[in-house]
Amino acid sequence: MATMKDVARVAGVSTSTVSHVINKDRFVSEAITAKVEAAIKNLNYAPSALARSLKLNQTRTIGMLITASTNPFYSELVRGVERSCFERGYSLVLCNTEGDEQRMNSNLETLMQKRVDGLLLLCTETHQPSQEIMHRYPSVPIVMMDWAPFDGDCDLIQDNSLFGGELATQYLIDTGHTRIACISGPLDKTPARLRLEGYRAAMRRAGFEITEGYEITSDFEFGGGFEAMNALLALPVPPDAVFAGNDAMAVGAYQALYQAGLRIPQDMAVIGYDDIELARYMTPPLTTVHQPKDELGELAIDVLIHRMAQPGQKQQRVQLTPELVVRGSV
Repeated sequence: MATMKDVARVAGVSTSTVSHVINKDRFVSEAITAKVEAAIKNLNYAPSALARSLKLNQTRTIGMLITASTNPFYSELVRGVERSCFERGYSLVLCNTEGDEQRMNSNLETLMQKRVDGLLLLCTETHQPSQEIMHRYPSVPIVMMDWAPFDGDCDLIQDNSLFGGELATQYLIDTGHTRIACISGPLDKTPARLRLEGYRAAMRRAGFEITEGYEITSDFEFGGGFEAMNALLALPVPPDAVFAGNDAMAVGAYQALYQAGLRIPQDMAVIGYDDIELARYMTPPLTTVHQPKDELGELAIDVLIHRMAQPGQKQQRVQLTPELVVRGSV
């Protein structure tokens, strides 16, 4: 494999001149630039990203640790993060925790060892990253996405899930529903817990009692929504409306209602959360709470890059406001 020294020898110039031509960081005459470029082409030379990262003490790489899921929300969010990285000249290295604490910390150590310039964490589990690992790499800035509470000195970006839960439930109340159930995600996850609290707050404010069995804790997955809706339909008095804590569970609920021969929204109103791309193509299109996924990814990258440039500044806590998207399921 050709080296920069080989290019310099063939072009008849110094290695520093070759470096200036490649990096375009200093003026080099057109004639010499042409010689260097011809030598690069003839030798099929490719600059070493590793060598450059060691010299500059940066890799132009951002690591991201995420809990993989069948929930399309995560893939849509990662897409937004990757796009934002590319637009800003960074590469993204993605690791999946599978919801396992040991795997999470192993991946965390791996990303740190690869000398990523910064790290994004989107893992809404109760277990948190190893403080031992975090303290071992104090210079790597970290942005937490929807992971709270957290004791470390990290920037935090969250969706206002409490407000979103209230927004969804209040819309069901405003459209005349009184028997309103909630299918929540796992209550060890902060967004799920806050959305459930938002549901309860809206019900209390309207003076509605929550019927026994109308709150079901599920798993944020398609199958969980299917099973939860079947449980609600088996109650002596089923609800007339359901707030699903995310769109994936709403999709499962749709299937359960379809198999039961019930119509949406005539027999049961359904509202979701996240506004995944699939929501608008369902039958009927799903009314849901929009999480600004592209904005969330873009903001996370910008906050992280700002932290890399100015590591001494006070940590930021940013909360994005969800919005109701009215379609045909209520």
